[in-house]
Amino acid sequence: MRIAVTGSTGFLGSALVRSLLADGHQVVRLVRHRSRTGPQADGTTAIGWNPLRMEIDRAGLAGVEAVVHLAGAGVGDHRWTDSYKREIRESRVLGTETLAAALAAADTPPRVLVSASAVGYYGQTGDRVIDELSPAGEDFLAEVCVEWEAAARPAADAGIRVVHPRTGLVLATGGGAGARLFPLFKLGLGGRLGSGDQYWSFISLADEIAALRFLIDRKDIDGPVNLTAPRPVTNRELTAAVGRVLGRPTPFPVPEAVLKTVLGELAVEVAGSHRVLPTRLTEAGFRFRHPDVESAVRAAL
Repeated sequence: MRIAVTGSTGFLGSALVRSLLADGHQVVRLVRHRSRTGPQADGTTAIGWNPLRMEIDRAGLAGVEAVVHLAGAGVGDHRWTDSYKREIRESRVLGTETLAAALAAADTPPRVLVSASAVGYYGQTGDRVIDELSPAGEDFLAEVCVEWEAAARPAADAGIRVVHPRTGLVLATGGGAGARLFPLFKLGLGGRLGSGDQYWSFISLADEIAALRFLIDRKDIDGPVNLTAPRPVTNRELTAAVGRVLGRPTPFPVPEAVLKTVLGELAVEVAGSHRVLPTRLTEAGFRFRHPDVESAVRAAL
């Protein structure tokens, strides 16, 4: 297939591109710098777009059969100032609106748009079990996710199958929360965050990429799909698993007050709880390589 990918140089995007190329697919990267467009050394082709200006190379999307949209400012990359919260929102909503409009207007639209979302859609849910039928939350990330998903509506209205993978905590060393947490554990400085009783719905990088590709191929799936392992754990349990795998003590709990001082409003998300199940994935027959936290941590480390 000829598959377009936004966010292709990011943590998830680069892993997805490697997987697609390994299986012989053609990959079109959407990049923000025009100087980087054209054929690439890895065999991909890059076309230009500027999501904040709602500009995109529509001709470059010709012949694309599937699109995976992963672009967006990192939620944990900076303290949540008002300006950065605006960047988080606009990078997702405007980017999705730009892409969806271009795909809807194409002479031959792609068959599927896999447009990223996150388990933050559900807000803070404590120990209550959540699946795709659960309602949206009311905090900042929940509001962003609702707008993010809604921005893809023009593509769905044009008859394109639109899927929203709501991804949880991806356990890996190359990016996401793992890139920050695992080095501390290796130094023997790891520990639970806040109470440690909050649920973290995780997924291994291998399962995340496999699930994205599963959603590209499965013509009978659209709408929201939770991309989390089937056995969510508490932060305390995840901390213990990392300590066991690395053979390191985990003696340094970080009080919630310290998290708030260091992270600001982002601490609400770090200390928050999402007990999310991948109901639609499992019902569709997806098989996890790393269904439990210990195997996911071992895969990452």
